[in-house]
Amino acid sequence: MKNKSVHRRSFIKTASIGAVAASQIVPSFAFSFQGSKQSGKLAALGGTAVRSNKSWPRWPYRDQNVLDEITKTTESGIWCRIQSKTGTVPTFEKKYAEMIGVKHCVAVGSGTQALHTSVEALGLGPGDEVITSPYTDPGTIAAILSARALPVLADIDRLSFQLDPDDVERRINKNTKAIMPVHMMGQAANMERFMQIAKKHKLFVIEDACQAHFAKYQGKMLGTIGDLGCFSHQSSKVLACGEGGNIIGNDDELMDRCFTVQNHGTSKRGRTETIGPKYRMNEFEGAILLGQLPTVMERHALRNRNAKYLTSKIKDIPGIYPQKLYEGTEEGSFYLYSMSYDKKLYNGTDRSIYLKALAAEGIGLSPYIKNGLHREPWVDNIISRKVYQKMYTAERLQQFKEEMVCPNCDIVCDEEMLMLWASGPLTGTLEDMDDIINALTKVYENRDQLSKV
Repeated sequence: MKNKSVHRRSFIKTASIGAVAASQIVPSFAFSFQGSKQSGKLAALGGTAVRSNKSWPRWPYRDQNVLDEITKTTESGIWCRIQSKTGTVPTFEKKYAEMIGVKHCVAVGSGTQALHTSVEALGLGPGDEVITSPYTDPGTIAAILSARALPVLADIDRLSFQLDPDDVERRINKNTKAIMPVHMMGQAANMERFMQIAKKHKLFVIEDACQAHFAKYQGKMLGTIGDLGCFSHQSSKVLACGEGGNIIGNDDELMDRCFTVQNHGTSKRGRTETIGPKYRMNEFEGAILLGQLPTVMERHALRNRNAKYLTSKIKDIPGIYPQKLYEGTEEGSFYLYSMSYDKKLYNGTDRSIYLKALAAEGIGLSPYIKNGLHREPWVDNIISRKVYQKMYTAERLQQFKEEMVCPNCDIVCDEEMLMLWASGPLTGTLEDMDDIINALTKVYENRDQLSKV
């Protein structure tokens, strides 16, 4: 949203999500909504629920192939990757790299570990600054803080929930060394702009693709566009093993450094060469991942089909705006299916009441992140630490705190975000999707009842 005649912050304070949507070329709903005959008493007030006595597909995914891989690994006695060059972890690395279309993959113990390994491998540390999003898991900034660099948080776009390139560029200074865009919900951040900014200012780009397995943007898989791409395999993710993560890339030397860093500084040549934690993925995690690879793209295709169907219907429900996708977005992981809520079209009903009404209809949505990271106590914690006071001037730390302002993120967290956790549910049937659509429609059609919920 660009409007030079209106001051950015004053606009944010006065504009509704509907006005923002209009400026982002999101369809107007005033005349397109036809309803779907869902009228009646809300379930929260004693009416009949849209969905009851139904379950979503179970998650994490497992089938006999997964169980067989675990059993085979247990019986082999090879439980650590260093025991065999052909164990489950090295095999997973090879196959995942092939699926993504890169030369190298290094598996680690979590997405946070993947990000931290990348920061270290790029030589980022004390005195350096990395710009990233406030609307993300704490692991994103933990990766930067673990290297004793400074995470600078830029604001987000209210409709895509992604890092705002304009605000990123505004925050670049002489100490900025990298941008870490986060592909929220498994959809692409505005990578075309971020790569332009990085080239202009000579910055590294680390893609936090922890939620974005197999997502495609402008003909490329997410994670392959920047210098390094990082993924998570935590139990909620679309490719899960409890915990776990990986780093992908095409630069032989850089990926060799990633291996060395995560292997407590010991290289493939068997020499201890640098500082590094022990972040190795274990063979049981590798087995669980390998067991899913033969069918993982079937579930990916199903999520994309169901998400497309949901969006085609939800876009006609007033006051509910499916996540904005950037031009060139081809597929998402749909780790989450997200929307924005405009309470003005629901008689000013607070989001918490709206969610309560939906839950009574059998559809559980969530606000997702309660607070942006700019509102969490880590900020005061690090600027009071002696190590940060030695590495950064008092003036820079004071400025760092004062500029920890992200009004768009605040509105998204406090008022607008709605999301369906989707790894399992979006592998359901079209009938399941209709339940979601019908519940959303019913609540809209009976919005006058929300004041009694």
